[in-house]
Amino acid sequence: MDERAPVFFFAPFVSSTMCVQPAWIDYNGHMNMAYYHVLFDRAVEEAFGLVGLGQDYLEERNASYFVAETHTLYQRELTMHDAARVTLQLIDFDEKRLHFYMEIRHATEGWLSATSEGLCLHVDMETRKVSPFPDDIQLNLTVMKAAHARLAKPRALGRVMGIPGKSNPHGSLHDSLMASGACH
Repeated sequence: MDERAPVFFFAPFVSSTMCVQPAWIDYNGHMNMAYYHVLFDRAVEEAFGLVGLGQDYLEERNASYFVAETHTLYQRELTMHDAARVTLQLIDFDEKRLHFYMEIRHATEGWLSATSEGLCLHVDMETRKVSPFPDDIQLNLTVMKAAHARLAKPRALGRVMGIPGKSNPHGSLHDSLMASGACH
């Protein structure tokens, strides 16, 4: 197998522009929460395709990556025909896992719509078990992480969810937004 040279990564990765489809709008008149995950998922595929983890990786090496955990924060609604772009910052990785942070922003106005923190596991598709990334993929991830390490740590990273005074005595970003009047 040929070892490819590491690729160059922008920091953060920025997805292609994606438009909110009419079928994605729910009875509240905004994009249903499930479709935020569609946008996030498409950006993950674009970003990690650059490190060699695209569909061809599955076909050629019989391995892939599965989402193990996500945490999504909805900040401002998207509506029909809004254009959006997703940024992805690789926070960390080890031999079997990827930890990353994403933001959906309106493509022309730039405001933040939603954030998502995710953890993926590298999987051998024959055994369906977690397995180490090949060396060339780890090398590409090292280059991506080095480029992304220059970025500020996202404020919502590692956020704890809970009702203040009950399960989360330290409060949350949501509490701060409510106190500032940002949420109605």
